[in-house]
This record gives sequence, C-alpha cells and structure tokens, in this order.
Amino acid sequence: MKWVVPMMPVQQSIKLSPYMGLYDLIVPKDNTLRRINDLVDFSFVYKELKDNYCLDNGRNAIDPIRMFKYLLLKTIHDLSDVDIVDRSKYDMSFKYFLDMTPEEEVIDPSSLTKFRKLRLKNVNLLDLLINKTVEIALEKEIIKSKSIIVDATHTKSRYNQMKPKEVLMERSKKLRKAIYQIDESMKSKFPSKTRTDVLEDEIAYSQKLIEVIEKEETLIQYPAIKEQLNLLKETVADDVEQLNCSKDQDAKVGHKTSDSSFFGYKTHLAMSEERIITAAVLTTGEKNDGKQLQTLIEKSEKAGIQVEAVIGDAAYSEKENIIYSNTNKINLVAKLNPNITQGARSKEDEFEFNKDAGMYVCKAGHLAIRKARNGKKNTGKNGKNQVDTYYFDIEKCKRCPFSDGCYKEGAKSKTYSVSIKSTEHSQQAKFQESEYFKEKSKERYKIEAKNSELKHRHGYDVAKSSGLLGMEMQGAMAIFTVNLKRILKLTEQQ
Repeated sequence: MKWVVPMMPVQQSIKLSPYMGLYDLIVPKDNTLRRINDLVDFSFVYKELKDNYCLDNGRNAIDPIRMFKYLLLKTIHDLSDVDIVDRSKYDMSFKYFLDMTPEEEVIDPSSLTKFRKLRLKNVNLLDLLINKTVEIALEKEIIKSKSIIVDATHTKSRYNQMKPKEVLMERSKKLRKAIYQIDESMKSKFPSKTRTDVLEDEIAYSQKLIEVIEKEETLIQYPAIKEQLNLLKETVADDVEQLNCSKDQDAKVGHKTSDSSFFGYKTHLAMSEERIITAAVLTTGEKNDGKQLQTLIEKSEKAGIQVEAVIGDAAYSEKENIIYSNTNKINLVAKLNPNITQGARSKEDEFEFNKDAGMYVCKAGHLAIRKARNGKKNTGKNGKNQVDTYYFDIEKCKRCPFSDGCYKEGAKSKTYSVSIKSTEHSQQAKFQESEYFKEKSKERYKIEAKNSELKHRHGYDVAKSSGLLGMEMQGAMAIFTVNLKRILKLTEQQ
C-alpha cells in the first residue's frame, strides 16, 4: 500500500475544536514542551522527508511532524512506543506538543515502527538535527565562542556479545520486581525460570510470563508495571531476530582502559564552549578517537561555527591533526602523547593507538597485551631511535580472519613496533606550555558533563536497537533533545 502526505504549506493546518482553549488553562507558558514548540519551526521535517512519501496515490499519511515529535517524546521520557502513545491520550502537554485537538484520537503504536524504518531511511538525521539546533543557537546569539571541545563517549550494544538471552532476563527481572512491590503472591503464579543457556528457552519463558501478567487486569493498570511489561513485549516482538543472531553484527569491542572493554559503539562529539553540540560522528567501538577530529571540525564549520581552537585530550594530538590544524590556522589544545605523536609508521591503517588503554589495536579489534621499549634514550640522528614494541595474543592471531599477511603461520609471537621520534613536535610542545593553552584546557570538563547527561538522562549508555543506522537515529534524537534543553536554559539567562 502506498501512503500519501498532503501537499502542505510550511505551517501545519489550523486545528478547529471548541476545546482548544483548554491548552491555555492546563499547559502553562513555562512548560518545556510548549517552549520547544515555540522555539523550533518543525516544518523542516516536511522538506527532509518528502522524497519518502508518495504525493499522488493512496490514503493520507499521518502528519510526519507529529510522527517525528512522537520520537522526540520517546527520547525525552525513555518510554516504549506503546506507553508514549498511551500517555498522549491523557497528557495535555503531549497533545499540545503533538498539535492535536483535545478530543483527537491517537495513532496506533505500530505506526512509529513503520515511520522509523520507512520514512527515516536515507535521511542523514544526525547532521540534520544537529545543524538545526546550531542554526537556532546562532540565531538566538547563544554561541559566541570560536572554540570547540572534542571527545568520544561509548554506548554499549543492546545485545551482549556472548549471551544475548541476558537482555530478556534483565527485562523480565525488572518486570517481576515491579510486580512484587505491589503483590508478592504473584510469585506462585509465574512460570519456572529457565535453567539453560538456550536463547529460545528464555524467549519462551518471557512469553509465558507476559501471558500470566496480562490476565491480571488490576495489576497492569499500575504505570510502573505497565511500562516494564510493554518494554518486555517490545523486546520479544521486535528483537527476536537480532537476538537469535547472538550479537549485534555492527557493534565492535572497544577499550576504555588496558584491562576493561565494552561491546558497542562510539559517538565522537564536538561541542561549543556554551555546551551546544555542533557535530557528531558515529562509529563502531574500536575506532580511534583522533582519526575523527578533521571530520568534526569540518562538520562544525558547515553548521555555521567559526573554529579557531579545538580542545581535546591526548588522543587528538597525533601528527596528522597537528599538521591539519596548523594548515587551517586552528589552535590545537591537546597535550602531546609520545605513543600517538609518531612520524611515519608502517601499516598505519591496520594498527591504531587506543589512548585509554595505552596500547595499539589491530584491525580485528584485538588489543595488544603488553609493550616493551628498546634502545637507548636521546641517541639522535647518529644512532637508532627508541622503539616501542607491542605484543599481541598469539592464540587470537592464529584464529583471526585477517591473519593473511599479518600473522605468519608457526610464529611464536606477533608484535608491532613504533619508533619514538621525540623531536617531531617541538612546536606543539612549546605551545602547550603557553598560558593560552593552559586556560583553554580548563574548558574540557564541559564535554565530559555532556556525555554524562546523554547517558544518565537520555538512555545513551545502552543502544536501543542493533546496527549503526539504529545507533545514528538514537544519537540524532538524543543530541537534538539535549541541545534544545540547553538552548532553552541559555535563553532564560539572556
């Protein structure tokens, strides 16, 4: 069936209802959703999505702005499709935000899934929404600085690398806990928990648990229970296929320190000193932070930001970034790290330095297990430079799909060596001793606080779906939300 979106002007059609006056009585002027409606002209949604609709055939589609706003509400409140639609039945601030009349019927929750999969495909939502908020911030004269702060934050895959059944186990556990707080006697009615590591058994248990709970009409009226029940149902209904794949195929292992890792993605962020995110790049978890710097700068400039300085940690001080910054007359406020500020080295595309772990990572995502430094210090041109040698787990190398040309069969060790060239970055070393560098470095804490806000207030610590495309959509909506909230706060202070 083809869907049609009407040929609408940039403004939405006027809603005629004798009850519209209720909004002025019930939704106060300082309500966050009312303020967002006043702040943003959402007509840009029509322009961006028009190619994904048929304009001359089929029945009228649900207003794409309303569908987009539903997704925004999901990000703000971290609820399932069913619960966000259900709340829009009675929450007048939701109805106002969605441009509904008080008596208007809500959408079917399944429409949100179709909208995400069909209407948002081939739309660069991440850049679109960031650029829109930066545009608003510039119009409001909120962004005045000419510096960006860069960092990367990790998001764990929704699906555990080894035991995907734990996703369902955690959801069902939270549901049971919510029920026990109301009625502990329900414990005797629940099916027996699985005793195996078989995923299909856990799915069957979850389905039986849902059946038992749905028969208890009184219990499922409690919001806390209803929300957890809907989240479990959504996982079983929408994600069984991904769960059966045993893991998220796009997610990769990343390393936070030398002895801790995560399975998922990285969001590389650029942010103004006013704490407005100006650019983002989504990658798999093993990617190097410093390699994204040039893209972050270029995206920020395209969004309208003048970049005269970049503030980051040592991950961004590799040689290519220093050259790029100097060429473009940008001050790179990032301390040198002798392990990543090398000159030319072999196989640069195959081995990248992970500054958190202090080790190199091969293209398969395996982290070196130890390193050793060889040679005498300060030998200069008359002697050989010192060399850092990184050792990899030989057992992993034997089974690695990228072993051809990398691991020689029968070898007892696999190493990667890097020459230390201490004189390569004298200019940057001198710059980092300046007062300007020291003062600008103090701004870096702001982006760490922003990462914390994304994770703890908007569920960005764990991916809500599998795959990079799903992660980009989640990132787009989360960043759009935190940027709008920041703009509202700064406009209050003006």
